[in-house]
Amino acid sequence: MIFESVLAMRLALYQPDIPQNTGAMLRLAACMGIGVDIVEPCGFLLDDRRLQRVGMDYLDHVSVTRHSSWERFAAERATNHRRLILLTTKGVTPYADYRFETNDILMVGRESAGVPDDIHETADARLLIPMAKGVRSLNVALAAAMVLGEALRQTGFPMAGAPNQAERPP
Repeated sequence: MIFESVLAMRLALYQPDIPQNTGAMLRLAACMGIGVDIVEPCGFLLDDRRLQRVGMDYLDHVSVTRHSSWERFAAERATNHRRLILLTTKGVTPYADYRFETNDILMVGRESAGVPDDIHETADARLLIPMAKGVRSLNVALAAAMVLGEALRQTGFPMAGAPNQAERPP
């Protein structure tokens, strides 16, 4: 059984093009108890064996909503009054300095190209992961895991039995 609150945080993948990374992020979402939005088109079939290999049986435990286009995803986001938090190497705010909310959508771009400029402009926040000089970027699944971990630390973990922020000692 997949539990998902309409107010729960979500992870959005913009036109993913590497099935192994998508599988890893779906597994991450299953383990963290959050839903995933996939903004199509993808650079592979969603039943790709490489996606299945990485996601393993965890794929049965994640709620995935597929959107046929950016426009359809954006319309649903607006209807549900959710903030779009973009993880990007072009970000201006370090992710650890950002104040997350429980109904945020964390979006990662395509591994090969990120997201188009108009999506950058639409985002409510553009966050970066500070890195050493001379390196380009982290793997998109690793970046998603780092930022999602911080977001859930701030807002509370949705999975059963996990303490929320109010239950943690100072």
